[in-house]
Amino acid sequence: MRSGKAETAPAGAGSAERRLKERGIVLPEPPAPNPNYAPFVRTGNLVFLSGLGPTRPDGSVATGKVGRDVTLDDAYQHARLTGLSILAVLRGALGGDLDRVVRVVKVLGMVNATPDFTDHGRVINGCTDLFIAVFGEAGRASRSSVGMISLPSNISVEIETAFEVS
Repeated sequence: MRSGKAETAPAGAGSAERRLKERGIVLPEPPAPNPNYAPFVRTGNLVFLSGLGPTRPDGSVATGKVGRDVTLDDAYQHARLTGLSILAVLRGALGGDLDRVVRVVKVLGMVNATPDFTDHGRVINGCTDLFIAVFGEAGRASRSSVGMISLPSNISVEIETAFEVS
């Protein structure tokens, strides 16, 4: 989990797209849309993304119950993977330009956890630390982190988000 602190992008340090390149962050292909719901909805200057889970670069999905099958450090990385997928979907929603993000508004992180697991926030930091690294202070959102008894297909985390865009 490294230091557990977000790698904050300095104010005025450049664009989100430039920060991705500088950090060597490559976004995955967005997941295939599900015909039963929209991957995102834009209304006015807000974009809401449907919940996404952790997909590895090879296309496999990270599964398991945090606190039993998945360690805290692994779950942090799963939340980061989810954040990368979120950015990929968002980039597509914005015509390929993450520089149109004004700020991250809301992050709802759901952790597939054992009843005695209590570090949900530290898990979801994997996603929000990524957003702060990419968007600077504009990546610091309001946030909720909750434990769930289960998640679809036994994924370890699911995260839904809202962004203000230009």
